[in-house]
Amino acid sequence: MSSEPTGPRPSSAPHPSPVVTGLLGRCPRCGKGSMFRNFLALADRCTVCGLDLTFADTGDGPAFFASFLGGFIVLGVGVWLQIAYEPDFWVYPVVFIPFGAAVCLGLIRLCKGVLVSFQYANKAGQGRLES
Repeated sequence: MSSEPTGPRPSSAPHPSPVVTGLLGRCPRCGKGSMFRNFLALADRCTVCGLDLTFADTGDGPAFFASFLGGFIVLGVGVWLQIAYEPDFWVYPVVFIPFGAAVCLGLIRLCKGVLVSFQYANKAGQGRLES
């Protein structure tokens, strides 16, 4: 049995920024331990402060935001390419399918980290009806 803390963070501790800790993939409580076990799977708990990360449920949010933001990036590069070079039509699928996939894969972990950090910072939980 581990004696690591799992409760709320002490009020005297500095609060790391949810955006910074999310983008870096760090623990939303201490900002030091890793939030991820591998590329997208969350760790069960922080290796430094012991925060139980099983509370986090981002659902499809990271995929939506990664594809939404990635679409703007790919579109911007495509418009720039068309204006600057006017390439043949075949260049677009050959270049932008792998480029779009790489951009979205690069963004999905960042989006998931930020969403988990915001869930912790805002004490997000399952919705309940009061009767």
